[in-house]
Amino acid sequence: METETVWRVVLTPPLALEGGLAEEMRPPNMVQQVLSLFRNIRPGSDLAQFQLPPLFNIPKSQLQCYGEGVYCIGEDNYLSRCARGETSQERFASVVAWSISTTRPAIFGLAPFNPILGETHHVSRGNLNVLLEQVSHHPPVSAFHATDSEENIELVWSQHSVPKFYGTSVEAVIHGKRQLWLKSHNEKYEMNAPNLVIRILPKPCMEWSGTVRIKCTESGLEAEICYYRGNSFWGFGGNPRCIKGKIFNTSTQKLVYEISGHWDKNVSLKDVENGEVQVLYDAKKAISKIETPVLNNAKGLSETESAIVWGEVSEAIMNKDWERAREAKRKIEETQRALSRERKEKEQLVWMPKHFSVSQTKESQWECSPLNESVPQAPIFVPVPPSPIPD
Repeated sequence: METETVWRVVLTPPLALEGGLAEEMRPPNMVQQVLSLFRNIRPGSDLAQFQLPPLFNIPKSQLQCYGEGVYCIGEDNYLSRCARGETSQERFASVVAWSISTTRPAIFGLAPFNPILGETHHVSRGNLNVLLEQVSHHPPVSAFHATDSEENIELVWSQHSVPKFYGTSVEAVIHGKRQLWLKSHNEKYEMNAPNLVIRILPKPCMEWSGTVRIKCTESGLEAEICYYRGNSFWGFGGNPRCIKGKIFNTSTQKLVYEISGHWDKNVSLKDVENGEVQVLYDAKKAISKIETPVLNNAKGLSETESAIVWGEVSEAIMNKDWERAREAKRKIEETQRALSRERKEKEQLVWMPKHFSVSQTKESQWECSPLNESVPQAPIFVPVPPSPIPD
């Protein structure tokens, strides 16, 4: 008689504008702890393979964080808006707003787990089905595929971060591109992601930085969105969550819209031709009051699911049982090292992902193509609140 495997599935609150995991995990005296962590690390060091003690981890994998940026949303669904615009300009502006909505507050001093090779994360929200897979460990490359059958939208991207220590800060440069297809309109959008900066001195904080470029060849429109710290003096003061940018026509270089605001508040869109200003993005509606994913069907789970792989470690961190967290994390790392040695002995030098085909075009560019046209419904889902009853 076969014994049914019982998985420890741990699903934690998402990173949100208000409340959520940040409220539960924000630690005291973190500045001193972070300083001690980097005391023996030389400036300029690549931290891609640096192993964090569980004390500095949030209880979820980086795959889950990437996924949450798409499937964990508030009352305003900016992704659905993209396909509903009547003109190419309206749709492009909605894609810009959606790109901003994937920016989530981080917690100073804490980072998600580095996904293990072959780890997967599969979640649904309504008709949106999202699947991620860790397709490389060195460098840590994550592949993403999502489809929405109702809106006829497809998302594909691959990305990996290269974190480096600069003495008073750590910057994680995000390599890779995101692709969004609005199939009903035959439009394809390509974009990158901002970089994450951890400032230790003079004032500790986490902020998104750099320029995001969004381009749609079919419409000829392009956007440049700059994430920056506004009105600061030697690193003191200022708002680290400022955004400014523009949307222009690539063939004529004519400016169409100007963009300004704060990604954690409101972002405005100004029509250059008539001077009209409208709200492009409302962070409170987009990334607050976000529901935590729940398990719907345990039989449909894969043993490589992030919520299973890191279940015991996450549970221990939530309970502040640091000894148990260290031991559980050590077991995962040792198992991965053993599997790596086994692959080398068998001369299996190339890892074959389960859900993606992978090619490397340049040192920092990875191409990941889904093996299936659509993503199936997942055993984990995000509850969709009922639509408000109109007055």
